[in-house]
Amino acid sequence: MKKTLIAAGLAVLLGASAAAAETIKIGATPGPHAQILEKVKEIAATKGLDIEILEFSDYVVPNQALNDGELNANSFQHKPYLDNQIADRKYDIVDVGYTVNFPMGIYSKKVKSVDELPDGATIGIPNDPTNGGRALLIFADKGFIKLDEAKGLKVGPADVTENKKNFKFVELDAAQLPRSLDDVDASAVNGNYAVEAGLQPTDAILTEGAKAPYVNLIAVKTADKDAPWVKTLVESYHTPEVKAFVDETFKGAVVTSW
Repeated sequence: MKKTLIAAGLAVLLGASAAAAETIKIGATPGPHAQILEKVKEIAATKGLDIEILEFSDYVVPNQALNDGELNANSFQHKPYLDNQIADRKYDIVDVGYTVNFPMGIYSKKVKSVDELPDGATIGIPNDPTNGGRALLIFADKGFIKLDEAKGLKVGPADVTENKKNFKFVELDAAQLPRSLDDVDASAVNGNYAVEAGLQPTDAILTEGAKAPYVNLIAVKTADKDAPWVKTLVESYHTPEVKAFVDETFKGAVVTSW
């Protein structure tokens, strides 16, 4: 009888624990963002939060899915991109915590140095406004082009006011840029897609400096920003275990930002 009562008590406790666990869906792009979330998932599980990771191959759908309630959170973008999406599409979403930074690099299979790029070289850049502008700013910082200063970070090829070597900037989907290297003279590749394609920071012929606005973040619906699970998610991400995983796995290609 005593063993039966103990077993029944354990069953009740286990059932209560299972009932207390909360499940959320988080969107991420393939590669480092999703890999890091797998580590976060392990830690969150010990805090009663179950995470289901859904991967998206582009930068547009995760915010739409979050806004529509198909996701509880996403982790794939930096703040200038999120701000631009909110302004353009009126999304009711907000950032709740910083994650990591991926320095953007200019890669080439045809030259070993950015100074070797020929006059009229074709340069691939991301086709979304913030990352495309980020790529152009790399060339502007190094003096190859000048941009309309009034536009700030929101610049595109039409805002190039001086182009010393007549570079032709071609806008492509960010995920396609690593594969474009056979067809262009160089491409600006976001760090997460560079890592996924096997490119290393040391392979880049030009790399951006440290720009705080491009730190990535976790986003949720505005109505959820104070929910207990959001605090648990951010705390699970901002742990020594996750930092060690990032440092050991990506060896400088991805940098923690908390």
